[in-house]
Amino acid sequence: MKKDVIRMLSFLALAALAPSLAVAQENPFFAPYGTPWEVPAFDKITLAHYPPAFEAGIAEQKKEAQAIRDNQETPTFANTVEALETSGALLRRVSDVFFNLNSAETNDEMQAIARDVAPKLSSLEDDIYLDPKLFARVKAIYDTRDKLNLTPEQTRLLTEQYKSFVRGGANLSETDKKTFREINERLSVLELKFGENILAEENDYKLAIDNEADLAGLPDNAVEAAAGAAKKAGLEGKWVFTLHRPSIEPFLTYAQKRELREKIYRAYCERGNNGNEYDNKEVLREEATLRARRAKLLGYKSHAAYVLDDNMAKTPDKVFDLLDQLWTPALARSVAERNAMQEMIKAEGGNFSLAAWDWWYYAEKVKKARYEFDDSVLRPYFVLDNVRKGAFEVATKLFGITFEERFDLPKYNDEVRTFEVKDADGSHLAVYYVDYHPRPGKRNGAWMSEYRQQSRAGGKEVTAIIVNVSNVSRATAEEPALLSLDEVATLFHEFGHALHGMLSDVTYSSLAGTNVARDFVEMPSQVIENWATQPEVLKMYARHYQTGATIPDDLIAKMTNAKLFNQGFATVEYLAASYLDMDWHTQTGEAPKDVLAFEKARMDEIGLIPEIVPRYRSPYFRHIFSGGYSAGYYSYVWAEVVDADAFQAFKEKGLFDKETATTFRKYILSAGGTDDPMVLYKKFRGREPEIGPLLERRGLTTTDS
Repeated sequence: MKKDVIRMLSFLALAALAPSLAVAQENPFFAPYGTPWEVPAFDKITLAHYPPAFEAGIAEQKKEAQAIRDNQETPTFANTVEALETSGALLRRVSDVFFNLNSAETNDEMQAIARDVAPKLSSLEDDIYLDPKLFARVKAIYDTRDKLNLTPEQTRLLTEQYKSFVRGGANLSETDKKTFREINERLSVLELKFGENILAEENDYKLAIDNEADLAGLPDNAVEAAAGAAKKAGLEGKWVFTLHRPSIEPFLTYAQKRELREKIYRAYCERGNNGNEYDNKEVLREEATLRARRAKLLGYKSHAAYVLDDNMAKTPDKVFDLLDQLWTPALARSVAERNAMQEMIKAEGGNFSLAAWDWWYYAEKVKKARYEFDDSVLRPYFVLDNVRKGAFEVATKLFGITFEERFDLPKYNDEVRTFEVKDADGSHLAVYYVDYHPRPGKRNGAWMSEYRQQSRAGGKEVTAIIVNVSNVSRATAEEPALLSLDEVATLFHEFGHALHGMLSDVTYSSLAGTNVARDFVEMPSQVIENWATQPEVLKMYARHYQTGATIPDDLIAKMTNAKLFNQGFATVEYLAASYLDMDWHTQTGEAPKDVLAFEKARMDEIGLIPEIVPRYRSPYFRHIFSGGYSAGYYSYVWAEVVDADAFQAFKEKGLFDKETATTFRKYILSAGGTDDPMVLYKKFRGREPEIGPLLERRGLTTTDS
């Protein structure tokens, strides 16, 4: 479900709810939860509660919007803009729980509810933004905003609300409004279906191995996890590998059996492209076509032009300019990396050319030979619980906040852990959930979301309820949950998003936390990610799970020396996907009929080498066809330009410099969307960001592999 639909309506404040006491007693959404800080009563909520809560919430939102539009008083900020902002409490309440769990704890019944409610929510959004009387009231205030003595945040809220109406079709003719509605309803269903198809394919695939010799090269923890997966699948005595990252990545990196690496890699790359009921090619074609039609209705050349007009980048040309600046040096570096791996194959007596399914395996071997460094030697030092504590300690040293684990809060799964977050003065700041391990009902990847956003509209302080979700291997009988270096970086990254939500300090929830431009939202999280591998920070949390020894200096040095290795590959596979996203969304008419031919032609055009596949191919590109990042996947590298420049301030003044941390919190983490992102950044840094630190960080100033 589109987060923007619910976000722009800002359903945070819990108002008095209409249903009878009898109904309230049987449906947790219709009354206060009665839990500490009003966290969701997961232990009381059942599937049966969602449909009536959605129905009541939609009805309540319509009634409140109707009251605002029919108000006979002169439109004011309070009776129109603020009234819209604080409306829809019940719908926000149920939506926050349902859509978070539909990503982290779904099942067939939840997916059926989602398919039913998605077009209804789309229709509700259109009912509001296409209502001429509502728009007239908002426009009347917007047109006289300079005379209203509004605060800067009120001005920002008004401006964003006015833009939402315009971008939501308020200026369209009645005929075009009808078409606009139809497109939005259809897209809401297609976007949901795309994600469901990928989840189904990921859950269905199993590479079952019954010959122990085929496990050669794999680390013990990967073998043990595969044995556990086999037991769960009813295949005891075998080893099962899946398409989930904690399973496939070590297999591609260490498994010596080349034909098995090829088998699982091809399965990974063919998700959504198997000609079965989960095939996504026609789904994404229709999405791209409808998005182009909608953009044209709104007066934009393409969907990308429509999306970017509201982002920092502003135009597709600026995005392509950034991608092009990085592509040439990254591609040259990846070619050098490929050549080094091909030389190793030849030196070992191999008579085959490096293929995409060989890259991780030979990259690891070259790195080990060149730097005497093997990523697997880091894992014993990266105990999940210690890494989490390390992230907490970084936040404490930077911002003074503390984390206290709670055992009295309801959880949606026994693996979830809950924490109360307190500010430096000891006051309650937020509630924080972590959910780290893969399950059949959880989509792949890692993310941050909110069960409630911070606000203080109407003078009522509402604190945030934040969750980090990921998919890392569980503990086994022999060892605790251990992370790879990439997983450590991801934990810090998603924790950065969590801090953005927890440290929010605004009046209006639609401007809180991560409610910022899509190409700015990744910047705070990527800044926090930097601390993960700083030697001073590693000494805080990286301790061997068996001996308790702190990670040694020589291992840190080897890790640091090797960090630029394979950056050509990492940058190229990401940029290729970013180009692909922009290519689909700069279409001005019907999307190309042959999805794979279009994809290949565009990759050939930019010169992608055959040994590298885009990080996400079109049929499983969930970010852009199901995850809200359409025409926005570039934002990770756009934000990284800003992040690299921002972290330079800490490098210059001190890793935990209080003044720098305070300024970063004030203008970046706490300010949310209360001002233009570049204005906020310049308040923090004193100037606009420069690309140099990013090129240096990724080692793209040289083609040496």
